[in-house]
Amino acid sequence: MKILNASGCLDALTASAVARSLDAFVTKSVTPLPREGNAPPRIAEVEHGMLNSIGLANPGIDRFLAHTLPRLGELEVPIWVSVGGFAVAEYADLCDRLDDRPEVEAIELNVSCPNVDDVPASVGEIVAASRAATRKPLYTKLSPATADIAEVARAAQKAGTDGLSLVNTILGLALDEQTLKPRLSRGAGGLSGAALKPIALAAVYACYEATGLPIVGMGGITSGRDALELVAAGAASVALGTILFADRQRNRPRARRTGRDFQDCWARRCDVCPVNTLQIETFLPG
Repeated sequence: MKILNASGCLDALTASAVARSLDAFVTKSVTPLPREGNAPPRIAEVEHGMLNSIGLANPGIDRFLAHTLPRLGELEVPIWVSVGGFAVAEYADLCDRLDDRPEVEAIELNVSCPNVDDVPASVGEIVAASRAATRKPLYTKLSPATADIAEVARAAQKAGTDGLSLVNTILGLALDEQTLKPRLSRGAGGLSGAALKPIALAAVYACYEATGLPIVGMGGITSGRDALELVAAGAASVALGTILFADRQRNRPRARRTGRDFQDCWARRCDVCPVNTLQIETFLPG
């Protein structure tokens, strides 16, 4: 099992030690042009999680390639670049521009950001155009806010995705205690944290049964036990999200501790040790 960060939850250039403790670092979503994102306030803590309404704030692909990516390459950790666009051709162009960059191990297609308008509707079209534009492995990040996420996963598979990232945040709303007005400037925002875990588990389970693709499971991981459950549901790897915000403030090495906790959980679950001798497929659905 590999441990990654969820896109947007870690700045590798200011927290390089944390990034190096991961098996791969996933960048914030990069778009064709620079974006300031949504107006503040755009983060709010809520019971059992966090709401964010960042809105894909990023420097744009030109600056990312010229300045950010070379510095990330110096970390000597595999780099996954998350890309986002507002038309199918934009995803294809982003993938094409990343294709020859040796720093990039894989590309994550963010087709499911809940905090921007006009995200293209057809996941299959985005994946197909991106597949034609790059030889890099593609992971498609899906939203749980759909009637049949397994059907969307099958469409992504048919179009050529190599894996899935499950799940993105789901819209939630928090009201100010005094004014009873939305706490975020945009109103609703993406809910992450512990409250998202049952939703993530259901999505991972359904999509693995439907496709058999490698899945990076994310949503509510705070311990090795949480990671174990996502792997049991069908994930091959896991990504840490909201917990990294809290641990960064406390300067705690969450990735390494989660990995150790995961191994302990496997050993207790299977009554054998060490974890790398286990056949994970034994516990997967299907």
